[in-house]
Amino acid sequence: MGGSKSTVELNRRPLISYPLEAVWRGVGNVAIVAKIDTELPNLPGVTIWIEPDQPHHPLVGIVHALGLAEGRPVMVCAADMPFVTPEVIEQIARADPGEGCAVLATSEGALQPLLACYHPPSLARLGRIGEPLPSLREAVAAAGAVGYEVADPEVLFNVNTPDDLLQAAAMLDRRKVGRR
Repeated sequence: MGGSKSTVELNRRPLISYPLEAVWRGVGNVAIVAKIDTELPNLPGVTIWIEPDQPHHPLVGIVHALGLAEGRPVMVCAADMPFVTPEVIEQIARADPGEGCAVLATSEGALQPLLACYHPPSLARLGRIGEPLPSLREAVAAAGAVGYEVADPEVLFNVNTPDDLLQAAAMLDRRKVGRR
């Protein structure tokens, strides 16, 4: 994307504001986990947890958040998911992981480990993973995560490229027209 994704604007709002609002409305609390040098927009009232600088891997932020959560589950939502809804956040947060350590959003069987609720056992299971770090999907599958099927695949859409940003803007416009 060139620069920090969280500050990129989508319909005159920082991209991160969409999932932040959904998480806040879905579970009533929000904190951002970021590296010290991560550029963020102005987010009054939002707690920011600074994760270790190395290694650069999403697993580091998840394990760090679990360590700071004092035994509570941690709902994770990527900053680049503008279509996630409070309802999906709440449903995943309330879903029973059974013997698993986390509940991950899935769509048509594909795991989305950056839209997931990590329960306290995740800290021990994910914290033991050594170097080299596997992909996040491999790590959470090995740790015993379970899936939660999301009916609308657009909820899992994430913005990784300028073309994705254009597509997201078109999707938002289409949704506005559909509500009229």
